[in-house]
Amino acid sequence: MSSSTKQYTLFDHLLELRSRLLKAVLAVLIVFCSMIYFANDIYEYVSKPLIATMPEGGQMIATDVASSFFAPFKLTIVLAIFIAMPYILYQVWSFIAPGLYRNEKRLVGPLMFGSSFLFYGGISFAYYVVFPIVFAFFTSVAPEGVNIATDISSYLDFVLKLFFAFGVAFEIPIVIILLCWTGFTTPQSLRLKRPYVVVGAFVIGMLLTPPDIISQTLLAVPMLLLFEVGVLISAIYYKESEDEEHSEEVENESK
Repeated sequence: MSSSTKQYTLFDHLLELRSRLLKAVLAVLIVFCSMIYFANDIYEYVSKPLIATMPEGGQMIATDVASSFFAPFKLTIVLAIFIAMPYILYQVWSFIAPGLYRNEKRLVGPLMFGSSFLFYGGISFAYYVVFPIVFAFFTSVAPEGVNIATDISSYLDFVLKLFFAFGVAFEIPIVIILLCWTGFTTPQSLRLKRPYVVVGAFVIGMLLTPPDIISQTLLAVPMLLLFEVGVLISAIYYKESEDEEHSEEVENESK
């Protein structure tokens, strides 16, 4: 029996899954070990948007004995996962690729690249655009006489939440393309639901961001723009699929 027609058992698939998971974990560990020496420098860089908006005399503090060690350590772990994400997605794709048709394999590659690019784009947007605005607002509304001294662990939890929220929110075009690709919906149907999408974007912004209108709006507006981009790309792909099906029907009729 040739390798192309080999039938894999459930045990074979489990072994393959274990191998892919181990490779993904190993990639994260390699990236983490290469950055752990610079953990404090990485945390200092991530904290710059807050420090830059603090009034004179404001500073960050560590309220727990071990937080000065664990906060940079935790940040480095999360950053290692973020950096290794393209390789992790490649392992996922390699696991599911044998079960895909040839035309589906052509689409998965660009989708994986696009999802990684959008995820990093969301994190960059949060760091360079959202953080300076949000932190400047928070420090400006502090009551007079209040000394701003943010705990490093609380700050880390706050920024990681926003990083994740914006990174996931920027995946909207990929989600829309997948929904149209699987036949769950169509670009035309999504256009008709645009008013509900607008409301949903602001609701999601309210749930995923801190309770202030600025960060909610800064998340909702890019989500709406990315929704339009996803619908546009899906419409192009949808039209190409219809043209291919029409060509196949014509070829079959000619035979």
